[in-house]
Amino acid sequence: MKKHFLNAMSFLAFFSLALWTTGCSDDDGFADVDGQDPAMALTTDHIQTAAGRSFTIAGTLTDADGIASISLVCPDLYLNKTIDLIEIYGEPQTTYELSYSYKLEPDELGESFTVTVTVTDVGGRQVSQNVLVTMDGDFENPVFTVKPSSDLTVLIAAETGFTLNFSVSDDRALDYVTINIPGIPGFENFQVDAAGQASVSVSERIVFPSEEATYEMTVTAVDAVGNETVVISTISVSEMQNFPKMYLADVATVAELNSDVFGVPMLINHPDEYQYRARYYNKEAGTEIFFLPQKTDFAPICFGLDPNDKTKLTYDPETALPIILDEAGVYYEIDFNVLDLTYSMRTYSVDEASDPMGHYTYGAKCFDRWEDGGSDLIEFYIGWGGSPQDAGNHQFVQDANNPHLFYYPENGTWTLEAGEEMNFIISNVHPDGWWDHVEWRCDDSANPEKFGYFSKKNDVNPNWEGTNQKWEDGSPVGDNWMKPVVVTGGNYRFEFDSHLGRGKIVPAN
Repeated sequence: MKKHFLNAMSFLAFFSLALWTTGCSDDDGFADVDGQDPAMALTTDHIQTAAGRSFTIAGTLTDADGIASISLVCPDLYLNKTIDLIEIYGEPQTTYELSYSYKLEPDELGESFTVTVTVTDVGGRQVSQNVLVTMDGDFENPVFTVKPSSDLTVLIAAETGFTLNFSVSDDRALDYVTINIPGIPGFENFQVDAAGQASVSVSERIVFPSEEATYEMTVTAVDAVGNETVVISTISVSEMQNFPKMYLADVATVAELNSDVFGVPMLINHPDEYQYRARYYNKEAGTEIFFLPQKTDFAPICFGLDPNDKTKLTYDPETALPIILDEAGVYYEIDFNVLDLTYSMRTYSVDEASDPMGHYTYGAKCFDRWEDGGSDLIEFYIGWGGSPQDAGNHQFVQDANNPHLFYYPENGTWTLEAGEEMNFIISNVHPDGWWDHVEWRCDDSANPEKFGYFSKKNDVNPNWEGTNQKWEDGSPVGDNWMKPVVVTGGNYRFEFDSHLGRGKIVPAN
């Protein structure tokens, strides 16, 4: 028995040696051609990426004998991928274009990782290469946290000009910002060096010829890797204009003017040429307001009290004093004329104010669930969402002192992500999603400035001064859903005034 055992062992050793010397590479019988190691030419050995993004390892792999498999391994990322080419193609490949993508988790905290790529040919020969993956990739364009308005008016004066203010930020590092106004010396290609900072604020005095003209201003922000964002503004140099839009600003800083999702500053009415009417609910005594024909800055024009004659207005942002609302818990109505710079004010109570849904009592069982005149009544609420049922998920709470004023959420705030696009209407709440009698749409989905009543049932409070599905000028309220994009992520609060037809989503602590 011992003799037979030794003979068997000798046979196995001889057989193994024969396999090696004859070039039979594996049990599938794929023969070696040159017996050389595989060749691997990756496009890069360093990939810059970020949490929540995918990265791709790519390159050309070659082997005359035939590539059997490729493995990609990174224990820290729980990556352990084998690409079996024989299984995929039925035979080894002499050339293979690798392109493997892997998505990182949104909450990935690591700063760098090493992915080992290993190529194995049919002879079992291997070659490996490490790819460094770092989390310092820059994929986002710079963001104007305070940006120039798209339309600016500069009034002709002894020195015709204004101070341009804007701010830019980047998730990594800014390189520079340019201001280009053809025809204006010093600003035909004015550059501000950001020196790798994450944010930069610019304040530049720009002087124009004192004659009527129109200029196009292009402001371009560029980050360290060349990503750029461009803002274009039309600047009109003229005498006092009949501005198509006018806004009420109840905030103190340019940053606050630009920190909302929508609604700040607040659009007011334009009943006649050069004539404007603002209505505003004043929560606290001492509120300071200005009127602006541009949305994002207090310059070039800011209407406030003339310091030399407070019975009149001035448009100079350098000297204008705020209009102070000293009575709390009432609505103010302010009429003013930008041509002769006169103004008048009155107040009226929340009881005098009307809204389109006034025949419903908020929170009371007064809403006909089945619309059949029966006794199955449900509590009446409004909210925001994609349907009367969804509105119940985002239900407004009514202000304790003003029945026309509503908030979401009831307590605290809710978080919105940068780049998030909202999509909603304001409507009554119904648990089954039916009977959308009380609704509001907006003037511009991407940039809501006012809300028009939009009852499909024509369910309107007869004492309301407005008209269903029509703006105050008689034009139709379109079926426009609110679709603003969040610029800066953070905690916010929604405020809606059913009397004014105005709403805003603003930062909250």
